[in-house]
Formats: sequence, C-alpha cells, structure tokens
Amino acid sequence: MSVQSAFRHEDVTFGNAFDAYPTRLSDATGSLWQDRKDAVVKGRAEDGPLSRDQLARFERDGFLFEPHFLVDDEVGELRRELAALLERDDFRGRDFSITEPDSQEIRSLFAVHFLSERFRRLAEDPRLTGRARQIVGGDVYVHQSRINYKPGFHGKGFNWHSDFETWHAEDGMPEMHAVSASIVLTDNHHYNGPLMLIPGSHKVFVHCLGETPEDHHKQSLKSQEFGVPSHEALRRLIDANGIEAPTGAAGGLLLFDCNTLHGSNANMSPDPRSNAFFVYNRRDNACHTPYGAKRPRPSFLAHAPDEVWTPDTH
Repeated sequence: MSVQSAFRHEDVTFGNAFDAYPTRLSDATGSLWQDRKDAVVKGRAEDGPLSRDQLARFERDGFLFEPHFLVDDEVGELRRELAALLERDDFRGRDFSITEPDSQEIRSLFAVHFLSERFRRLAEDPRLTGRARQIVGGDVYVHQSRINYKPGFHGKGFNWHSDFETWHAEDGMPEMHAVSASIVLTDNHHYNGPLMLIPGSHKVFVHCLGETPEDHHKQSLKSQEFGVPSHEALRRLIDANGIEAPTGAAGGLLLFDCNTLHGSNANMSPDPRSNAFFVYNRRDNACHTPYGAKRPRPSFLAHAPDEVWTPDTH
C-alpha cells in the first residue's frame, strides 16, 4: 500500500475477547485505518492449484479473477438451478430470502448450499476448496453462502464495505483468515452492476463509525449504512490504488480477500447479473462473541463448522 496510517490506533478488549480490529466506534478520533495484522496468502504454490504468479497477484491486489473457471455445461446447470430457486414461492418472505429495497423481487438467497444439492456440490468442489485452503493456509468450512441476483434495470447497488468488518463486528470472526469465491453465472459487463474492488485495500483495516443497531442485518442486507468506510478513507484509498471491476463471460471465478473493499453500482442494463457466492473461513478462525454487536446474526448468515442448517433453523 502506498497510503500509510494517519495515526496509531491501539488494540482494545471487547467483552471477554481481545479485539485486534476495533470498529463501530463512537467517534472519529484517531486514524482512518490501521495496518493489517494477518498475513494475506498463508499457503504456497505447492499447496494447491494456484500458481506462484496467481498467489502473488492475490497478495498484491486482494483479489484474483479466473475467466472460464467453469465450462458451459456447468454454467447452464447452475443457471437452471438458480431459476428454480428464485421461483420457489415457499422461500418468499423468509428471513434467508432478501428482496430488493423497493420491491418483492429476490436479490439474494442465503444458505444456498443447504437449500440446493447442486450448490452444495459446488461449495464442496475441490477446485474451490483447494484454492481456499491454499490462500488461508488451513482446512476451511463455509461460513456463508448465497446466490445474488441483480435484475435488469431494477437491480440496486451496494455501498463500499469490507466483508470482514461485518463478520468481525456482527458475527465474531476473530482474524482475517477467510476468502470469498464468487462464480459468475451471467455475463458481467460494465453496465449491469459488476462487483468493483479497490486493489490493495485489503492491507489496511478501515475503522467504521456508529453503534450497530438492533437486528442490523434486516436493513444492511438491502442497503448498508453502518459498517461502511468514511468518504475520506475511500477517497484516499482510491486515489492511491484506483478501482477495478473484473468483467467477463459466465463461468468466471472471482476470489477476493475477506478485507478487500468492494461494492457495486445499480444495474443500468436490461441484462440481469447473477452469481454464486461462498465464503471459506479457516476452521481455527470460527466465530464466537461479536466484537461490535449485542448478539450474533442469525445462523443463515454465519454458519459454524459442521453445522447442519435448515430453513426452520432459528
């Protein structure tokens, strides 16, 4: 990173847990961010399918895009399964089914590897788990899964954020030993709201302001307002590193570090955008008491190792 921390920010103790990444702060005193304490890539090229060059790019940028990760037949099968899930009337109105902010059109289905056998097989595919183990340096489990659907013309965007900030504050994830795998199920181009990332932003942890509201997930999954970086922090990071939006045909794989700042614009085209999303957390980094919320989020958002979740799980 070419941008350095403005001030030193001390570690704190939250409840019974030492908090190496304090956030949801009451005021803006201190630094905009702190340096990351955890290594980014913990494994070696010899440990998995990613090459030394690919690991170096992930280390540098905080993400890696692999076009043509899946073949056309696999993409077609997953898209048919996605369509069937989105048409399930019994999923509408459920807590794990998130609709657009101003309509009843489904934008996300969480715990999808428990809702669908086909997506369970994808989550457990060695091509994905091998990459995840290689990056985080140990055995993994699925902390979160979902399918995202951004309909043409109506799909809303999502504010800049670090997933780890949310998982740390609201789920109790201790350290940055997690990686997200996003598989593109429809062609991504610059007009249908592709994911945008700030290269190198994973190397600092941006402190966010504001106490976490009660049941914050009910609002944040539609439009996140707490746990988002300040405009000043974003301006400085983007000035130093720019913005990238990987695009390409359906079947591509985007791997990104849990702390990489990312967001998306609204879909301004007639073409829908959809993806399957799996978060792989290292097993010894399992969540416990939240660092910045009064209670953990529901289990459909944050699975425990070896958990068996059903739609009736509370």
